[in-house]
Amino acid sequence: MTPIIDMHCDTIYKIYELRRQGENVGLRSNKLHVDLLRMKEAGYMAQCFAMFTYMPYTEERGVDPAEYAKALSDTMDRELEANSDLIRPALTAEDIVRNYREGFLSAIKTVEEGAVYKGSPEMVRFFYEHGVRKSTLTWNFENELAFPNRAVKNLETGEYRVFPETERGLKKAGQDVVQLMEELGMLIDVSHLGDAGILEVLDLVGPHTPVIASHSNARAVTGHPRNLTDQMLRGIAEHGGVTGLNFCAEFLTEDGSGVSRIKDMVRHVRYIYNVAGIDAIGLGTDFDGIDDQLEISGAGQMQKLADALSAAGFTTGEIEKIFWRNVMRVYEEVLG
Repeated sequence: MTPIIDMHCDTIYKIYELRRQGENVGLRSNKLHVDLLRMKEAGYMAQCFAMFTYMPYTEERGVDPAEYAKALSDTMDRELEANSDLIRPALTAEDIVRNYREGFLSAIKTVEEGAVYKGSPEMVRFFYEHGVRKSTLTWNFENELAFPNRAVKNLETGEYRVFPETERGLKKAGQDVVQLMEELGMLIDVSHLGDAGILEVLDLVGPHTPVIASHSNARAVTGHPRNLTDQMLRGIAEHGGVTGLNFCAEFLTEDGSGVSRIKDMVRHVRYIYNVAGIDAIGLGTDFDGIDDQLEISGAGQMQKLADALSAAGFTTGEIEKIFWRNVMRVYEEVLG
């Protein structure tokens, strides 16, 4: 069984919101995409849990985004305490290795939506001190740090169409936050950031500082702007970083089916391999942040992807790199 490190899921956000609606749901066992019992059965090593802050919700409720992210962080802490027989927090790569050897899963706390920092380095330090080790700079909305790719709403249908943001990148506060994250040893995650911003981050950090795209695919395979161009894929690889395969159907295929298929995952892995190399690929499922029909329906079925990659000609060593070794190498370099 191949160990697994998944760089992105929205499970804690989902648990928090379902509890607000009165449902009794927790991390140990549930009907979501991710729970601890299925992770353990599938051979997981570590899971990154995003403190995802959906700005329309916070604005509608009049909730400060930083306070919302803190509430998610507290929810994560309580779940870890309640399930300490199965999972432990990890702040470093050494923690992950030790936990795995002792039979425990590892939880890595992350932030998705840089608005929670309010453009303030002090807020970045606050979340770092409370266990956050990876962060995006934006989600799908402009904030104090940077510009994402542009989402334009069709007023008749209510649907959004996303366009690449090729002109506006990081704001001054975003540049400061990126430099602070690099200084702290915090993983800089460019998923959701606009095209110009991604390239700016790659230029801003040191040449040997790994940058990751925790849950993004290849734009040449599927032309969604959330996916990465060849230039971005190569740039991340040149920095020693990784791009995490996203299971969202819209990022895997343009057939409009809403079905997340394993064969399309293999296509993206093959393409990124050819463009950026085997060392630049990881996993970033986006579980519990996607509503598609999934051939890999949750954490318990992750070995299906390993089997499909093997059938497609990937070696055992290559599959191990995709599933955990590449991400672990990055964590060792950045987190220690």
